[in-house]
Amino acid sequence: MNPSPAQNGMRRHILTVARPIIGGKGFSAVGLNEILGAANVPKGSFYHYFASKEAFGEALLEQYFTDYIARIDALSAAPGMSAAERFMSYWAEWRDIHVMGATHDHCLAVKLGAEVCDLSERMRVILQEGTAEVAEKLSCFIVAGRQDGSLNVTEDAHTLAVTLYQVWLGATLLAKFTRDRQPFDVAMRTTQRMLNLSN
Repeated sequence: MNPSPAQNGMRRHILTVARPIIGGKGFSAVGLNEILGAANVPKGSFYHYFASKEAFGEALLEQYFTDYIARIDALSAAPGMSAAERFMSYWAEWRDIHVMGATHDHCLAVKLGAEVCDLSERMRVILQEGTAEVAEKLSCFIVAGRQDGSLNVTEDAHTLAVTLYQVWLGATLLAKFTRDRQPFDVAMRTTQRMLNLSN
């Protein structure tokens, strides 16, 4: 039986409430009671919406990537900017959100990647497929930049997008160690250099 609209709405509500909690503490450290309490859902009803905590984690990552891809799509369609400007605004937002400390919802892939890949093969696959889709979307900025003349790069668009995405994922992880913005500043300079853009 397919879930009702009310059940789907409650599932999404639980996932939305849980995302910053798990983004802050990690997947294993957060108990179901904490999630349900924050969502104001009766404690005994979790399994009415999710078959297991692992199934909940799968749904959490799927929702995260769906929402993240939608934000990239919205940026790619933003009026009044060249493709290069849209692309650089993506990286600038990434940097600024982390520098301001509002990271819990921005990069769940970095927060949970190493942890859940060892816990669940399905969650690992969702992360793999989700990050691959992000990289593919980012390559579209490069293609569009070539078309509108705002980017002058000859490297394969997909390869360049994957490389830049890896640079920023690495910077995000390093910034957790250093607790300063320096890794993001390095990533921004690297991005500008690889895209042949002036500072």
